[in-house]
Amino acid sequence: MTTLTALPTRPMALRLNAGDNVVVAIRDIPAGTHLPDEDVTTTQDVPQGHKIATRPIQAGAPILKYEVVIGYAAQDLAPGDWLHSHNIRFDAVEKDYAFGRDYVPTEILPPEQRASFQGIRRANGRVGTRNYIGLFVTVNCSATVARKIANYFDEERMEDWPNVDGVIPFIHESGCGMELTGEPMDLLRRTLAGYIRHPNMAGAVVVSLGCERNNLLQFFEEQSLAEGKMLRTLTMQHLGGTAQAIAEGKAAVRAMLDEANQVTREPCSAEHITIGMQCGGSDGLSGLTANPALGRAADILIRHGGTAILSETPEIFGVEHLLTRRARTETVGRKLVERMDWWLDYTKGRDTQINGVVSPGNNAGGLANVLEKSLGGAKKSGSTGLMEVYRYAEPVTEKGFVFMDTPGFDPVSATGQIAGGANLICFTTGRGSCFGSYPSPTIKLASNTPMFDRMASDMDVNCGQIVDGTLTLDEMGEEIFARILAIASGEKSKSEALGVGEEEFAPWPIGVTG
Repeated sequence: MTTLTALPTRPMALRLNAGDNVVVAIRDIPAGTHLPDEDVTTTQDVPQGHKIATRPIQAGAPILKYEVVIGYAAQDLAPGDWLHSHNIRFDAVEKDYAFGRDYVPTEILPPEQRASFQGIRRANGRVGTRNYIGLFVTVNCSATVARKIANYFDEERMEDWPNVDGVIPFIHESGCGMELTGEPMDLLRRTLAGYIRHPNMAGAVVVSLGCERNNLLQFFEEQSLAEGKMLRTLTMQHLGGTAQAIAEGKAAVRAMLDEANQVTREPCSAEHITIGMQCGGSDGLSGLTANPALGRAADILIRHGGTAILSETPEIFGVEHLLTRRARTETVGRKLVERMDWWLDYTKGRDTQINGVVSPGNNAGGLANVLEKSLGGAKKSGSTGLMEVYRYAEPVTEKGFVFMDTPGFDPVSATGQIAGGANLICFTTGRGSCFGSYPSPTIKLASNTPMFDRMASDMDVNCGQIVDGTLTLDEMGEEIFARILAIASGEKSKSEALGVGEEEFAPWPIGVTG
Protein backbone atom coordinates (compact mmCIF):
# COMPACT_ATOMS: atom_id res chain seq x y z
CA MET A 1 0.00 0.00 0.00
CA THR A 2 1.30 3.48 -0.87
CA THR A 3 2.55 5.42 2.15
CA LEU A 4 1.65 9.05 2.77
CA THR A 5 5.30 10.06 2.65
CA ALA A 6 5.54 8.81 -0.94
CA LEU A 7 2.66 10.92 -2.25
CA PRO A 8 4.51 14.26 -2.68
CA THR A 9 6.97 12.64 -5.11
CA ARG A 10 4.16 11.68 -7.46
CA PRO A 11 2.93 14.16 -10.08
CA MET A 12 -0.45 15.68 -9.35
CA ALA A 13 -1.40 16.31 -12.99
CA LEU A 14 -0.33 15.01 -16.39
CA ARG A 15 0.42 16.90 -19.57
CA LEU A 16 -0.58 14.67 -22.49
CA ASN A 17 0.88 16.69 -25.40
CA ALA A 18 3.10 19.71 -25.67
CA GLY A 19 0.44 21.65 -27.60
CA ASP A 20 -2.34 21.10 -25.03
CA ASN A 21 -3.72 24.02 -23.04
CA VAL A 22 -4.87 21.71 -20.22
CA VAL A 23 -3.43 19.07 -17.92
CA VAL A 24 -5.37 16.26 -16.23
CA ALA A 25 -5.50 15.82 -12.46
CA ILE A 26 -4.45 12.30 -11.52
CA ARG A 27 -5.64 12.75 -7.95
CA ASP A 28 -7.89 15.23 -6.15
CA ILE A 29 -6.15 18.62 -6.05
CA PRO A 30 -7.27 21.30 -3.55
CA ALA A 31 -7.64 24.95 -4.52
CA GLY A 32 -4.44 26.91 -4.07
CA THR A 33 -2.15 23.99 -4.99
CA HIS A 34 0.90 24.98 -7.01
CA LEU A 35 1.75 22.70 -9.94
CA PRO A 36 5.49 23.23 -10.40
CA ASP A 37 5.75 21.48 -13.77
CA GLU A 38 3.23 23.96 -15.23
CA ASP A 39 3.94 26.90 -12.88
CA VAL A 40 0.22 27.40 -12.26
CA THR A 41 -1.83 27.40 -9.06
CA THR A 42 -5.28 25.87 -8.97
CA THR A 43 -8.09 28.39 -8.46
CA GLN A 44 -10.69 25.79 -7.42
CA ASP A 45 -10.75 22.24 -6.07
CA VAL A 46 -10.12 19.87 -8.99
CA PRO A 47 -11.37 16.26 -8.71
CA GLN A 48 -9.32 13.35 -10.00
CA GLY A 49 -9.63 12.95 -13.77
CA HIS A 50 -10.70 16.54 -14.39
CA LYS A 51 -8.82 19.21 -16.35
CA ILE A 52 -6.88 22.33 -15.35
CA ALA A 53 -6.13 25.27 -17.65
CA THR A 54 -2.40 25.88 -18.05
CA ARG A 55 -2.56 29.20 -19.90
CA PRO A 56 -5.14 31.95 -20.57
CA ILE A 57 -7.90 30.74 -22.90
CA GLN A 58 -10.24 33.30 -24.44
CA ALA A 59 -13.97 32.65 -24.74
CA GLY A 60 -14.63 30.68 -27.93
CA ALA A 61 -11.08 29.35 -28.20
CA PRO A 62 -10.59 25.57 -28.54
CA ILE A 63 -9.76 23.36 -25.55
CA LEU A 64 -6.97 20.99 -26.58
CA LYS A 65 -6.33 17.55 -25.07
CA TYR A 66 -3.93 15.21 -26.88
CA GLU A 67 -3.79 18.21 -29.26
CA VAL A 68 -7.36 17.40 -30.32
CA VAL A 69 -10.27 19.80 -29.87
CA ILE A 70 -12.64 18.58 -27.13
CA GLY A 71 -14.78 21.74 -27.04
CA TYR A 72 -14.54 25.51 -26.77
CA ALA A 73 -14.14 27.87 -23.84
CA ALA A 74 -17.57 29.11 -22.73
CA GLN A 75 -15.93 32.12 -21.04
CA ASP A 76 -12.50 33.63 -20.53
CA LEU A 77 -10.38 31.14 -18.57
CA ALA A 78 -7.30 31.76 -16.46
CA PRO A 79 -4.34 29.47 -15.74
CA GLY A 80 -5.22 27.17 -12.85
CA ASP A 81 -8.99 27.19 -13.55
CA TRP A 82 -10.88 23.92 -13.25
CA LEU A 83 -12.28 23.03 -16.68
CA HIS A 84 -15.38 20.91 -17.08
CA SER A 85 -18.83 20.94 -18.69
CA HIS A 86 -19.75 24.17 -16.85
CA ASN A 87 -17.17 26.17 -18.82
CA ILE A 88 -16.46 24.01 -21.90
CA ARG A 89 -18.94 24.50 -24.74
CA PHE A 90 -19.76 21.52 -26.99
CA ASP A 91 -19.86 22.37 -30.69
CA ALA A 92 -19.13 20.87 -34.09
CA VAL A 93 -15.49 20.27 -34.94
CA GLU A 94 -14.21 20.55 -38.50
CA LYS A 95 -12.65 17.22 -39.56
CA ASP A 96 -10.22 16.22 -42.27
CA TYR A 97 -10.87 12.55 -43.01
CA ALA A 98 -7.67 12.24 -45.09
CA PHE A 99 -8.60 8.67 -46.00
CA GLY A 100 -5.64 6.32 -45.66
CA ARG A 101 -3.05 9.10 -45.24
CA ASP A 102 -1.52 7.56 -42.12
CA TYR A 103 -1.98 3.90 -43.05
CA VAL A 104 1.12 1.76 -42.60
CA PRO A 105 0.97 -2.03 -43.11
CA THR A 106 1.59 -3.88 -39.85
CA GLU A 107 4.58 -6.18 -39.70
CA ILE A 108 3.11 -9.52 -38.61
CA LEU A 109 5.41 -11.90 -36.80
CA PRO A 110 6.21 -15.14 -38.65
CA PRO A 111 4.13 -18.11 -37.41
CA GLU A 112 6.97 -19.68 -35.44
CA GLN A 113 7.45 -16.47 -33.40
CA ARG A 114 3.82 -15.94 -32.45
CA ALA A 115 2.56 -16.40 -28.92
CA SER A 116 0.29 -19.34 -28.18
CA PHE A 117 -2.53 -20.22 -25.83
CA GLN A 118 -4.37 -23.39 -24.86
CA GLY A 119 -7.34 -23.30 -27.21
CA ILE A 120 -10.14 -25.57 -28.37
CA ARG A 121 -9.91 -26.53 -32.06
CA ARG A 122 -13.22 -27.04 -33.83
CA ALA A 123 -13.78 -29.29 -36.83
CA ASN A 124 -14.23 -26.25 -39.12
CA GLY A 125 -10.78 -24.90 -38.21
CA ARG A 126 -11.94 -22.15 -35.86
CA VAL A 127 -10.54 -22.00 -32.32
CA GLY A 128 -12.51 -21.39 -29.16
CA THR A 129 -11.55 -20.13 -25.73
CA ARG A 130 -14.57 -21.76 -24.02
CA ASN A 131 -16.83 -24.79 -24.50
CA TYR A 132 -20.55 -24.12 -23.94
CA ILE A 133 -23.89 -25.52 -25.03
CA GLY A 134 -26.43 -22.76 -25.67
CA LEU A 135 -30.23 -22.51 -25.52
CA PHE A 136 -31.49 -19.96 -28.05
CA VAL A 137 -34.95 -18.55 -28.75
CA THR A 138 -36.38 -17.25 -32.00
CA VAL A 139 -38.85 -15.15 -30.02
CA ASN A 140 -39.27 -14.06 -26.41
CA CYS A 141 -42.40 -16.23 -26.19
CA SER A 142 -40.14 -19.29 -25.86
CA ALA A 143 -37.79 -17.71 -23.31
CA THR A 144 -39.11 -19.55 -20.23
CA VAL A 145 -38.71 -22.95 -21.88
CA ALA A 146 -35.12 -22.21 -22.85
CA ARG A 147 -34.28 -20.87 -19.38
CA LYS A 148 -35.80 -23.87 -17.58
CA ILE A 149 -33.89 -26.32 -19.80
CA ALA A 150 -30.61 -24.52 -19.15
CA ASN A 151 -31.23 -24.16 -15.41
CA TYR A 152 -31.78 -27.91 -15.11
CA PHE A 153 -28.10 -28.43 -15.94
CA ASP A 154 -26.78 -26.88 -12.75
CA GLU A 155 -23.27 -27.17 -11.30
CA GLU A 156 -24.03 -30.46 -9.58
CA ARG A 157 -25.37 -32.16 -12.72
CA MET A 158 -22.54 -30.74 -14.85
CA GLU A 159 -19.93 -32.48 -12.70
CA ASP A 160 -20.34 -35.47 -15.04
CA TRP A 161 -19.04 -33.36 -17.96
CA PRO A 162 -16.02 -31.45 -16.59
CA ASN A 163 -14.80 -30.26 -20.00
CA VAL A 164 -18.07 -28.45 -20.72
CA ASP A 165 -18.10 -24.92 -19.28
CA GLY A 166 -21.86 -24.81 -18.91
CA VAL A 167 -25.31 -24.78 -20.48
CA ILE A 168 -26.37 -21.17 -21.02
CA PRO A 169 -29.73 -19.63 -22.08
CA PHE A 170 -29.45 -16.73 -24.52
CA ILE A 171 -32.73 -14.86 -24.10
CA HIS A 172 -33.80 -11.74 -25.99
CA GLU A 173 -36.93 -9.56 -25.97
CA SER A 174 -37.73 -9.60 -29.67
CA GLY A 175 -38.73 -11.94 -32.53
CA CYS A 176 -42.29 -10.75 -33.14
CA GLY A 177 -44.17 -7.45 -33.42
CA MET A 178 -41.61 -6.38 -36.03
CA GLU A 179 -41.12 -6.18 -39.78
CA LEU A 180 -40.90 -9.53 -41.55
CA THR A 181 -38.06 -8.28 -43.72
CA GLY A 182 -35.47 -5.55 -43.57
CA GLU A 183 -32.54 -4.59 -41.36
CA PRO A 184 -34.20 -5.21 -37.94
CA MET A 185 -34.96 -8.86 -38.78
CA ASP A 186 -31.64 -9.31 -40.59
CA LEU A 187 -29.82 -7.97 -37.53
CA LEU A 188 -31.61 -10.28 -35.09
CA ARG A 189 -31.03 -13.34 -37.27
CA ARG A 190 -27.35 -12.70 -37.91
CA THR A 191 -26.83 -12.09 -34.18
CA LEU A 192 -28.42 -15.41 -33.25
CA ALA A 193 -26.59 -17.24 -36.05
CA GLY A 194 -23.29 -15.69 -35.00
CA TYR A 195 -23.70 -17.09 -31.50
CA ILE A 196 -24.88 -20.50 -32.69
CA ARG A 197 -21.81 -20.81 -34.95
CA HIS A 198 -19.43 -19.28 -32.43
CA PRO A 199 -16.22 -21.27 -31.79
CA ASN A 200 -16.93 -21.08 -28.05
CA MET A 201 -20.17 -23.05 -28.61
CA ALA A 202 -19.99 -26.85 -28.71
CA GLY A 203 -23.68 -27.21 -29.46
CA ALA A 204 -27.00 -25.38 -29.49
CA VAL A 205 -30.74 -25.98 -29.10
CA VAL A 206 -33.05 -23.40 -30.73
CA VAL A 207 -36.52 -23.09 -29.21
CA SER A 208 -39.44 -21.48 -31.08
CA LEU A 209 -43.09 -20.96 -30.23
CA GLY A 210 -44.28 -21.66 -33.77
CA CYS A 211 -46.24 -18.63 -34.94
CA GLU A 212 -43.68 -15.82 -34.52
CA ARG A 213 -42.57 -13.48 -37.27
CA ASN A 214 -38.98 -14.68 -36.85
CA ASN A 215 -40.00 -17.99 -38.37
CA LEU A 216 -37.67 -20.85 -37.44
CA LEU A 217 -37.49 -22.44 -40.91
CA GLN A 218 -36.92 -19.09 -42.63
CA PHE A 219 -34.24 -18.20 -40.06
CA PHE A 220 -32.34 -21.45 -40.66
CA GLU A 221 -32.65 -21.19 -44.43
CA GLU A 222 -31.54 -17.55 -44.55
CA GLN A 223 -28.54 -18.16 -42.28
CA SER A 224 -27.57 -21.51 -43.89
CA LEU A 225 -28.05 -23.40 -40.62
CA ALA A 226 -28.92 -27.08 -40.63
CA GLU A 227 -30.00 -29.41 -37.84
CA GLY A 228 -27.59 -32.13 -36.79
CA LYS A 229 -26.22 -33.89 -33.78
CA MET A 230 -24.97 -30.66 -32.18
CA LEU A 231 -27.72 -28.31 -33.42
CA ARG A 232 -31.32 -29.16 -32.54
CA THR A 233 -34.62 -27.28 -32.82
CA LEU A 234 -37.85 -27.42 -30.78
CA THR A 235 -41.21 -25.87 -31.66
CA MET A 236 -43.51 -25.60 -28.66
CA GLN A 237 -46.79 -25.62 -30.60
CA HIS A 238 -45.75 -28.77 -32.50
CA LEU A 239 -44.62 -30.61 -29.37
CA GLY A 240 -47.78 -29.94 -27.39
CA GLY A 241 -46.76 -27.04 -25.16
CA THR A 242 -44.41 -25.91 -22.44
CA ALA A 243 -43.88 -29.09 -20.40
CA GLN A 244 -43.26 -31.27 -23.44
CA ALA A 245 -40.81 -28.74 -24.92
CA ILE A 246 -38.84 -28.59 -21.66
CA ALA A 247 -38.61 -32.38 -21.52
CA GLU A 248 -37.51 -32.60 -25.17
CA GLY A 249 -34.98 -29.84 -24.60
CA LYS A 250 -33.40 -31.58 -21.61
CA ALA A 251 -33.04 -34.76 -23.68
CA ALA A 252 -31.52 -32.84 -26.60
CA VAL A 253 -28.90 -31.17 -24.39
CA ARG A 254 -28.10 -34.41 -22.59
CA ALA A 255 -27.46 -36.08 -25.96
CA MET A 256 -24.89 -33.38 -26.83
CA LEU A 257 -22.97 -33.32 -23.56
CA ASP A 258 -20.93 -36.50 -24.03
CA GLU A 259 -19.53 -35.32 -27.35
CA ALA A 260 -18.98 -31.78 -26.10
CA ASN A 261 -17.05 -33.20 -23.16
CA GLN A 262 -14.53 -34.91 -25.46
CA VAL A 263 -12.69 -31.66 -26.29
CA THR A 264 -9.18 -31.09 -25.06
CA ARG A 265 -7.21 -27.86 -25.01
CA GLU A 266 -4.06 -27.73 -27.11
CA PRO A 267 -1.47 -25.09 -28.07
CA CYS A 268 -2.92 -22.67 -30.62
CA SER A 269 -1.45 -19.56 -32.20
CA ALA A 270 -2.56 -16.19 -30.84
CA GLU A 271 -3.72 -15.45 -34.40
CA HIS A 272 -6.93 -17.26 -33.42
CA ILE A 273 -7.76 -14.73 -30.69
CA THR A 274 -10.29 -12.02 -31.54
CA ILE A 275 -10.98 -9.45 -28.84
CA GLY A 276 -13.95 -7.13 -28.66
CA MET A 277 -12.86 -3.84 -27.07
CA GLN A 278 -15.38 -2.12 -24.80
CA CYS A 279 -15.44 0.75 -22.32
CA GLY A 280 -18.11 1.64 -19.80
CA GLY A 281 -18.36 3.76 -16.69
CA SER A 282 -15.46 5.81 -18.05
CA ASP A 283 -13.70 8.56 -16.13
CA GLY A 284 -11.08 11.20 -16.85
CA LEU A 285 -8.28 8.67 -16.35
CA SER A 286 -9.69 6.07 -18.76
CA GLY A 287 -8.19 7.88 -21.74
CA LEU A 288 -4.82 8.14 -19.98
CA THR A 289 -4.42 4.62 -18.60
CA ALA A 290 -6.79 1.73 -19.38
CA ASN A 291 -7.77 2.72 -22.92
CA PRO A 292 -4.28 3.42 -24.33
CA ALA A 293 -2.92 0.40 -22.44
CA LEU A 294 -5.54 -1.78 -24.12
CA GLY A 295 -4.51 -0.14 -27.40
CA ARG A 296 -0.93 -1.27 -26.73
CA ALA A 297 -2.16 -4.82 -26.02
CA ALA A 298 -4.24 -4.76 -29.24
CA ASP A 299 -1.13 -3.75 -31.20
CA ILE A 300 0.75 -6.71 -29.69
CA LEU A 301 -2.08 -9.13 -30.47
CA ILE A 302 -2.28 -7.87 -34.04
CA ARG A 303 1.48 -8.32 -34.55
CA HIS A 304 0.93 -11.92 -33.42
CA GLY A 305 -1.71 -12.34 -36.15
CA GLY A 306 -4.83 -11.71 -34.05
CA THR A 307 -7.81 -9.39 -34.39
CA ALA A 308 -9.15 -6.47 -32.32
CA ILE A 309 -12.66 -5.04 -32.80
CA LEU A 310 -13.44 -1.45 -31.80
CA SER A 311 -17.13 -0.49 -31.64
CA GLU A 312 -19.61 1.93 -30.01
CA THR A 313 -20.00 4.25 -33.01
CA PRO A 314 -21.64 7.16 -31.10
CA GLU A 315 -18.64 7.13 -28.77
CA ILE A 316 -16.07 7.86 -31.48
CA PHE A 317 -18.04 10.87 -32.73
CA GLY A 318 -15.73 13.83 -33.15
CA VAL A 319 -12.58 11.73 -33.55
CA GLU A 320 -13.65 9.38 -36.35
CA HIS A 321 -11.25 11.25 -38.67
CA LEU A 322 -8.37 9.89 -36.58
CA LEU A 323 -9.47 6.40 -37.65
CA THR A 324 -10.24 7.16 -41.31
CA ARG A 325 -6.66 8.42 -41.68
CA ARG A 326 -5.50 4.93 -40.68
CA ALA A 327 -7.84 3.12 -43.09
CA ARG A 328 -6.12 0.76 -45.52
CA THR A 329 -8.27 2.07 -48.38
CA GLU A 330 -10.56 5.02 -48.99
CA THR A 331 -13.45 2.55 -49.33
CA VAL A 332 -12.88 1.28 -45.78
CA GLY A 333 -12.67 4.83 -44.44
CA ARG A 334 -15.87 5.89 -46.17
CA LYS A 335 -17.71 2.93 -44.64
CA LEU A 336 -16.96 4.39 -41.21
CA VAL A 337 -18.16 7.85 -42.24
CA GLU A 338 -21.35 6.33 -43.68
CA ARG A 339 -22.14 4.63 -40.37
CA MET A 340 -21.46 7.85 -38.45
CA ASP A 341 -23.76 9.77 -40.81
CA TRP A 342 -26.50 7.18 -40.14
CA TRP A 343 -26.18 7.79 -36.40
CA LEU A 344 -26.22 11.57 -36.77
CA ASP A 345 -29.40 11.35 -38.85
CA TYR A 346 -31.04 8.79 -36.55
CA THR A 347 -30.38 10.81 -33.39
CA LYS A 348 -31.13 14.26 -34.82
CA GLY A 349 -33.03 16.31 -32.25
CA ARG A 350 -32.89 13.60 -29.59
CA ASP A 351 -31.39 13.78 -26.11
CA THR A 352 -28.56 11.35 -26.80
CA GLN A 353 -24.87 11.22 -26.00
CA ILE A 354 -23.79 11.80 -29.59
CA ASN A 355 -25.42 15.23 -29.33
CA GLY A 356 -23.06 16.26 -26.58
CA VAL A 357 -24.08 15.25 -23.06
CA VAL A 358 -22.39 12.18 -21.55
CA SER A 359 -23.91 10.08 -18.77
CA PRO A 360 -23.91 11.48 -15.21
CA GLY A 361 -21.27 8.94 -14.16
CA ASN A 362 -18.97 9.84 -17.06
CA ASN A 363 -19.44 13.52 -16.28
CA ALA A 364 -18.66 13.09 -12.59
CA GLY A 365 -15.51 11.17 -13.57
CA GLY A 366 -14.15 14.13 -15.51
CA LEU A 367 -15.52 13.82 -19.06
CA ALA A 368 -17.00 17.13 -20.15
CA ASN A 369 -18.76 15.95 -23.32
CA VAL A 370 -18.85 13.24 -25.97
CA LEU A 371 -15.85 14.70 -27.81
CA GLU A 372 -13.63 14.16 -24.78
CA LYS A 373 -15.12 10.73 -24.15
CA SER A 374 -14.61 9.77 -27.80
CA LEU A 375 -11.00 10.91 -27.71
CA GLY A 376 -10.29 8.64 -24.76
CA GLY A 377 -12.34 5.75 -26.14
CA ALA A 378 -10.54 5.81 -29.47
CA LYS A 379 -7.26 5.20 -27.62
CA LYS A 380 -8.34 1.54 -27.36
CA SER A 381 -7.72 1.24 -31.11
CA GLY A 382 -3.94 1.27 -30.77
CA SER A 383 -1.84 2.38 -33.71
CA THR A 384 -2.23 -0.15 -36.54
CA GLY A 385 -4.17 0.27 -39.77
CA LEU A 386 -7.97 0.12 -39.91
CA MET A 387 -8.51 -2.98 -42.03
CA GLU A 388 -12.31 -3.16 -42.36
CA VAL A 389 -15.63 -1.75 -41.11
CA TYR A 390 -18.54 -4.09 -40.33
CA ARG A 391 -22.21 -3.64 -39.63
CA TYR A 392 -23.62 -4.93 -36.36
CA ALA A 393 -23.05 -8.67 -35.80
CA GLU A 394 -21.57 -9.30 -39.24
CA PRO A 395 -18.95 -12.08 -39.29
CA VAL A 396 -15.48 -10.58 -38.82
CA THR A 397 -13.20 -12.20 -41.38
CA GLU A 398 -10.40 -9.63 -41.70
CA LYS A 399 -7.39 -9.89 -39.40
CA GLY A 400 -5.93 -6.91 -37.57
CA PHE A 401 -7.72 -3.81 -36.26
CA VAL A 402 -11.34 -3.55 -37.45
CA PHE A 403 -14.41 -1.54 -36.53
CA MET A 404 -17.97 -2.81 -35.97
CA ASP A 405 -20.92 -0.41 -35.94
CA THR A 406 -22.79 -0.77 -32.63
CA PRO A 407 -24.61 1.45 -30.14
CA GLY A 408 -22.67 2.68 -27.14
CA PHE A 409 -24.69 0.61 -24.64
CA ASP A 410 -22.21 -2.01 -23.47
CA PRO A 411 -24.33 -5.21 -23.45
CA VAL A 412 -25.74 -4.46 -26.92
CA SER A 413 -22.33 -3.55 -28.28
CA ALA A 414 -20.53 -6.58 -26.85
CA THR A 415 -23.31 -8.86 -28.10
CA GLY A 416 -22.65 -7.65 -31.65
CA GLN A 417 -18.91 -8.20 -31.27
CA ILE A 418 -19.35 -11.74 -29.94
CA ALA A 419 -21.81 -12.53 -32.76
CA GLY A 420 -19.10 -11.33 -35.14
CA GLY A 421 -16.62 -13.81 -33.68
CA ALA A 422 -14.93 -12.17 -30.67
CA ASN A 423 -13.83 -14.99 -28.36
CA LEU A 424 -12.79 -12.57 -25.60
CA ILE A 425 -14.04 -9.14 -24.49
CA CYS A 426 -11.62 -6.57 -23.01
CA PHE A 427 -13.56 -3.93 -21.06
CA THR A 428 -12.04 -0.74 -19.66
CA THR A 429 -13.75 1.16 -16.85
CA GLY A 430 -13.03 4.07 -14.56
CA ARG A 431 -16.16 4.25 -12.44
CA GLY A 432 -16.44 0.47 -12.05
CA SER A 433 -18.53 -1.55 -14.50
CA CYS A 434 -19.59 -5.03 -13.38
CA PHE A 435 -20.21 -6.35 -16.90
CA GLY A 436 -19.69 -9.97 -17.91
CA SER A 437 -20.51 -12.04 -20.99
CA TYR A 438 -21.09 -15.54 -22.37
CA PRO A 439 -19.86 -17.48 -24.24
CA SER A 440 -16.82 -15.17 -24.50
CA PRO A 441 -15.41 -14.10 -21.12
CA THR A 442 -14.89 -10.45 -20.25
CA ILE A 443 -11.58 -9.12 -18.90
CA LYS A 444 -12.12 -5.86 -16.98
CA LEU A 445 -9.40 -3.22 -16.90
CA ALA A 446 -9.55 -0.57 -14.16
CA SER A 447 -8.34 2.94 -15.00
CA ASN A 448 -7.36 3.85 -11.43
CA THR A 449 -6.05 2.12 -8.32
CA PRO A 450 -8.67 3.33 -5.78
CA MET A 451 -11.50 1.83 -7.85
CA PHE A 452 -9.51 -1.34 -8.54
CA ASP A 453 -8.96 -1.82 -4.80
CA ARG A 454 -12.60 -1.00 -3.97
CA MET A 455 -13.99 -3.40 -6.60
CA ALA A 456 -11.26 -6.04 -6.60
CA SER A 457 -13.75 -8.90 -7.01
CA ASP A 458 -14.83 -7.47 -10.39
CA MET A 459 -11.57 -6.09 -11.81
CA ASP A 460 -8.93 -8.20 -13.58
CA VAL A 461 -6.15 -5.69 -14.29
CA ASN A 462 -5.17 -2.47 -12.52
CA CYS A 463 -4.15 0.04 -15.20
CA GLY A 464 -3.98 2.70 -12.49
CA GLN A 465 -0.39 1.58 -12.03
CA ILE A 466 0.45 3.87 -14.96
CA VAL A 467 -0.42 7.07 -13.09
CA ASP A 468 0.90 5.53 -9.86
CA GLY A 469 4.26 5.46 -11.61
CA THR A 470 4.89 1.72 -11.16
CA LEU A 471 4.35 0.63 -14.80
CA THR A 472 4.72 2.32 -18.18
CA LEU A 473 2.04 2.16 -20.86
CA ASP A 474 4.09 -0.39 -22.79
CA GLU A 475 4.58 -2.55 -19.70
CA MET A 476 0.86 -2.34 -18.96
CA GLY A 477 0.09 -3.40 -22.53
CA GLU A 478 2.31 -6.45 -22.11
CA GLU A 479 0.54 -7.33 -18.84
CA ILE A 480 -2.87 -7.08 -20.51
CA PHE A 481 -1.69 -9.27 -23.40
CA ALA A 482 -0.46 -11.87 -20.88
CA ARG A 483 -3.91 -11.83 -19.21
CA ILE A 484 -5.56 -12.27 -22.62
CA LEU A 485 -3.47 -15.39 -23.26
CA ALA A 486 -4.13 -16.78 -19.76
CA ILE A 487 -7.89 -16.27 -19.87
CA ALA A 488 -8.07 -17.53 -23.47
CA SER A 489 -6.37 -20.68 -22.13
CA GLY A 490 -9.16 -21.34 -19.63
CA GLU A 491 -8.30 -19.27 -16.56
CA LYS A 492 -11.50 -17.63 -15.32
CA SER A 493 -11.92 -13.87 -15.47
CA LYS A 494 -13.40 -12.14 -12.42
CA SER A 495 -16.85 -11.71 -13.99
CA GLU A 496 -16.80 -15.31 -15.15
CA ALA A 497 -16.00 -16.56 -11.64
CA LEU A 498 -18.97 -14.53 -10.36
CA GLY A 499 -21.27 -16.01 -13.01
CA VAL A 500 -22.00 -12.62 -14.61
CA GLY A 501 -23.06 -12.61 -18.26
CA GLU A 502 -26.21 -14.65 -18.74
CA GLU A 503 -28.50 -11.60 -18.65
CA GLU A 504 -26.16 -9.46 -20.74
CA PHE A 505 -26.99 -11.11 -24.08
CA ALA A 506 -28.73 -8.16 -25.76
CA PRO A 507 -29.18 -8.04 -29.54
CA TRP A 508 -29.67 -4.48 -30.77
CA PRO A 509 -33.46 -3.98 -30.46
CA ILE A 510 -34.03 -1.67 -33.41
CA GLY A 511 -37.25 -1.85 -35.37
CA VAL A 512 -39.65 -3.29 -32.78
CA THR A 513 -43.17 -2.09 -33.60
CA GLY A 514 -46.76 -3.09 -32.82
